[in-house]
Amino acid sequence: ASFTISLHKADNTSVTIKLKPGLPANCRIRMKYVIMSELKIKPGDNVTFTFTCSTPEKYFIMEIQKNIDCMSGPCPFGDVHLYPPGLPRLNRTYIWDVKASTKAGLELKFSTSWLRQIEPGETCPDSVSYNINSSIDNAMVNIGTFCRNGSVSRVKLLGGVVMSLHLPWHLPLATSGFNIASRASIKRLCIIESILKRESSITLMSPNYPLGFPEDELMTWQFVIPPNLRASVFFHNYSLSNCERKEERVEYYIPGSPSNPEVFKLSDSQPANIAGTFNMSLQGCDQDAQNPGILRLLFQVVVQHPQVDENVTHLVDLSKEKNMTVTIHLEGWPSRTPLVAEPICLICKDPRTCDRALTLTSGAVYRISFLCKDLSQLRITAEKGIGCMDIRWCQKKIYSLSVPKAITRLPIRLHKFNWKLLATDMINIEITSPSLKLQQPVPEQRCNTSYSYSIVSATPETELNLGVFCPGGSIEKIQMRNNITISLKPFGKGFINESIPQDLKMSFVPHIKDECIFTVSPNPKAKVYLQTPNSPYGLPPYISISWFIAVPSKQTARLRFSKDRMGIACETGRAYVNIKEETPGAEEIVRREDELLPQPRNMLHSFWVNVSNCRPVDKTQLALQFWVTLADKQIDLGIIIAVVAGAGVLTVIGLTVCCVKKKKKKTQNPMVGVYNDNVNTQMPGRKGSFGKGRQNNESHVYAVIDDAVVYGHLLKESNGSVSPEVDVYRPFDGPIGSVPPSPPPFSFRKDIKCSSNTEEEPLPLMDIDQDTYTFAHQKSGQSEDNGDANKKDKGDTGMPLLENKEQDGLVG
Repeated sequence: ASFTISLHKADNTSVTIKLKPGLPANCRIRMKYVIMSELKIKPGDNVTFTFTCSTPEKYFIMEIQKNIDCMSGPCPFGDVHLYPPGLPRLNRTYIWDVKASTKAGLELKFSTSWLRQIEPGETCPDSVSYNINSSIDNAMVNIGTFCRNGSVSRVKLLGGVVMSLHLPWHLPLATSGFNIASRASIKRLCIIESILKRESSITLMSPNYPLGFPEDELMTWQFVIPPNLRASVFFHNYSLSNCERKEERVEYYIPGSPSNPEVFKLSDSQPANIAGTFNMSLQGCDQDAQNPGILRLLFQVVVQHPQVDENVTHLVDLSKEKNMTVTIHLEGWPSRTPLVAEPICLICKDPRTCDRALTLTSGAVYRISFLCKDLSQLRITAEKGIGCMDIRWCQKKIYSLSVPKAITRLPIRLHKFNWKLLATDMINIEITSPSLKLQQPVPEQRCNTSYSYSIVSATPETELNLGVFCPGGSIEKIQMRNNITISLKPFGKGFINESIPQDLKMSFVPHIKDECIFTVSPNPKAKVYLQTPNSPYGLPPYISISWFIAVPSKQTARLRFSKDRMGIACETGRAYVNIKEETPGAEEIVRREDELLPQPRNMLHSFWVNVSNCRPVDKTQLALQFWVTLADKQIDLGIIIAVVAGAGVLTVIGLTVCCVKKKKKKTQNPMVGVYNDNVNTQMPGRKGSFGKGRQNNESHVYAVIDDAVVYGHLLKESNGSVSPEVDVYRPFDGPIGSVPPSPPPFSFRKDIKCSSNTEEEPLPLMDIDQDTYTFAHQKSGQSEDNGDANKKDKGDTGMPLLENKEQDGLVG
C-alpha cells in the first residue's frame, strides 16, 4: 500500500520515518525509484511512498513534531489535534515544542482521562504515555512521564514546554487529550494539580527524578480533595544536596491550619489525616559548586475516608521496659508494598503523625490510634536486648522471656518477638522452661500450642541454628555458648488470648565446653523425640552437642536411635556418639562414624548422650534423631525366688535361735546389777581408755541391757543375806566418780557352781568400743588401800573376779 503525506507550510509541522534502533534493514522505504531507510517530510512537502515489506510496524517508527512560537506572535491555544491525517500505522510520537516567555505561564489541561505519573523505566498498560519537559533559557527540565487514567488534571509551567505523546501502531487515537492555555507567571518551576475524588493512592516524583531537582528552584503540588476525605503524605525515597545557602525543605499550606505554611524537613514524618484540599511545595537551595549533590523526592499521597475509631486511642506503656523496640506495620512489611487500589492502614502517634509503620521505643508511654478499616492487615514486630559483660553482675539474675502485656493487649496480631541475648566469650546463656518445658517438633511429635520459639546461636566462627521449639515437652534446660537470638512466632490469632502462660526464662552462667547442652526430664507417659540442631541440614563441622537425660530412681529409660549409622564420612577428625550412665563405674559406650550406632538399650540411671561432629567429605552433615521412653523397673523372677528362699532360711535360723534362747532362759536366773563406787574397773595395759573423765564421756551409760539381767538400785540386807529389789532400769542420779560404773558383783550370780580346783571364764559383756573388761572385786582388808592403788595405777586392776577362793566364800 502507498501512503501520501501532505504538510501545509503554515502548520510548521515535520514528519520523520526511520528504522528502529538496532534492527537490520530488512524493510525499506520506496519513493518512486529511490529506496531509503529514512524519510524526512518538511512543512509544505507532499510525499507518496511505500514500504518494501508487508509489516513495516516491526521495523519503523515515526515522529511528528509541531513547533509553536508564542513569543513572536499569538499562540494557537485550545485543543491540540493529531496532525496530519492519513499516517501509516507505525509506532509514533507526537511532539509539541512551545516557545514562551518566562514572564508568562503555560497550562496543559487534560481531559477527563487524567494522568498518572510513573517512574523512569516503567511502562503504561495501554502503551500510551505523555512526557512533559519545561524549557527555561534553553535548559530542559523533565517534569515527568505519565500514563492515562490517573488524577493529574493540570500542569502549569514557567516559560516554554516540550510535550510528547507516544502512541502504539495498533491504537487509532483521534485527539491528543489535552489543550494549551496561557496563564500569568506562576513564579516557580511548575505546579502539578491532582484531583482525588475517592479513596485512592498516588505516587509523584520531583522533576528530573531520579536525577537532581534544579538548583534553588521551587515547585508545588496542588491536591484537590473532598472535605469528607482524609489525606496522608509519605516520603518513600529522597536525597539531599549540599547546600551553601538556604535549606531544602517542604512547605504545606493546609486550609484552617493556624501555622500556614507548615515547614518540614524531608527527613521528618510528613502530615497525615489532612481534611480536604492542601498544597505541598518543594524548595531547593544554592548548592556547593564543587560537590552539589542531588535533591530528589518520591512520595505517596493516600486518600481515604475517616475511620470509625479514629478518635479511639490505645495506651502502650513501655516506661518500665529497657532496650526494647515495638514496630507496628502492615503485613509483609517492609518487602511487600501494597497495591495502589488496596485500602491503606495507618498507625498514628498523634492525629497528624501517621505512617504505615510506627516504631515505639522503651522508656516512654504512647497513645496510638489506627486509620484502618481492617486491623487484621497490621502486625507487631518487637525486639528486646539483654546483655552481660561481667558475670559478677548478672550471674544470679533470672530474666523472664515473655511478651509484655502492653503488646498483647493491642488489637493487633503479633508477628514476631525477638530476644537478642549478648554475652562475652567466657559467659554462656542458660534457657529454662520450668513448668511447660520444651519439645522439638518432628513428624511424630507435632506442636499443639499457638506459638513456637526459634533459637539461633551466633558465634564469630559459625552460626548454629538450634531449631524450633514449642511448649509442652520434656526439655527443661538449654545451655548455649555466645550470643543467642530467640524468636517467638505465633501460629495464628490465638496467641493474643493464649490461656497457657509463657514461662521461658534465661540467665547467664559460666563457660561450658560444649556448644550446647540439653537437660531432659522425659514424660513417663509419652515417647520423647530428640534430634541434633540445625535439622534437617545437620550439625556444622566440629560442633559438640550433649543431652542429659534424667531417669527417676524407680524407672528405666529405653534409648533408641532412628537409624543404624551416622551416615557421614569424615575428611578430617572423627565423629563420635558417646553414651554413659551417671553412676560410679558405669561403662561408656563410644561409636565412631564408621561404626554401627548402639542397639536399643535400657538405661537404669540418668545418662548422657554426646554427639561430636567432624568435617565431612561432602556436603552431607551429621543429623541424628533418637527417642527415649520410660517404664517402671521390673524385678527379675530369679531375684524374687532367691529373696523368698533367703527369707525362708532366715526364718528357720530365727526359729532355732528363739528356741535356744528360750531354753537358756529356763536354766539361768536373772543377774542383778548394782553400783559399787569402790571397785576399779580399768583394764590392765590399756591406760588412757577413759582419759576424759566420767563427766566428759558416756562410759557410765549402759550400751546394752541383756534380757536376762535386771538392775536393782538399792541393796537390802535381811538375815545376813542380800535380797535384791527386782525392778526395771532407772537412770542413776547419785554421785559420779572419775571412772565408769562397776559391773554387778559376782556374788549375785546364783546359778554359778563352785569348784575349788577350777577357774571359769567370765561371761562377755557387750561394749560399743569393743574394749575388753576384766571384772575385779575388793578383797578383805583392802578397802582402805584401794583408793591409793587407784591413784598410783590409774586403772590397774586387782585380783581376777573369778578367783576360786572368793567364789567359795561368796556363794557359801
